[in-house]
Amino acid sequence: MEQDAEAHFADVLHLSTGDGPAFKAPADPRITRVGYWLRRSSMDELPQVICVLLGDMSVVGPRPVLHIDFEGYEEALEIRSRVKPGMTGLWQVSGRSSLPFADRARLDVVYAKQWSIWMDVVTLVRTVPAVLTGRGAM
Repeated sequence: MEQDAEAHFADVLHLSTGDGPAFKAPADPRITRVGYWLRRSSMDELPQVICVLLGDMSVVGPRPVLHIDFEGYEEALEIRSRVKPGMTGLWQVSGRSSLPFADRARLDVVYAKQWSIWMDVVTLVRTVPAVLTGRGAM
């Protein structure tokens, strides 16, 4: 992102292509060329490894989101907060940003309610092709 990107958020809000409250703008002018490549290749996720090592995140779990993104989805926010956020999760391997917001929220709830080690293993295995193909990445 360019410097002071948050200060220009109101200027690009109209570019959001996402349904629901989550901001998704593939043509966000605040993203630099390097940032675009980092995002498409999922390399922008690597700093989250530090959060995993510190115990603040899990490798698999619901993606960290702003609480404002879950406005109107209070039950989903409450249920998904029962587990640590993760670097990858069900909606990352099920379509990533191409999924409607309601589906992403539903998959986070499914993960929180039905967690198992096996679900984490399957999600990790499915993450590899999702990242390598860039399918659904924004």
